[in-house]
Amino acid sequence: MILRVDATLPLPVYEQIREQVVRMVTAGLLLPGTRMPTIRQLASDLQLAKGTIAKAYAILEEAKVLETRGHRGSFVLPPPKITSDVPSAVSEDLAESANSYVVAARQLGVDLASAIAQLERSWNRF
Repeated sequence: MILRVDATLPLPVYEQIREQVVRMVTAGLLLPGTRMPTIRQLASDLQLAKGTIAKAYAILEEAKVLETRGHRGSFVLPPPKITSDVPSAVSEDLAESANSYVVAARQLGVDLASAIAQLERSWNRF
């Protein structure tokens, strides 16, 4: 597995790792059941603190992208099935994410049509 991090970016390193793993899972490069490198191994490979990797893995677990099975390691979970029936907890999370997206778009000076177009491009990419 190839992950790259850049400490000079404003995005925290653990978030860079999370984002790359999500992209690889979504693109089918990391299949369900794939065993992830151990925290110690990935920290060594990327020359990062173990806590940084542990934080990324914890966020990925919370998002149901990974599952840790004790000493056996962390494994990629199957992606959720796309459905139009959205449970209320998911709906609240989605609304929070949408609000963050709108704030970022407005801070960048992007109009609604451009923001929606970017969202569609991102949706179609995954």
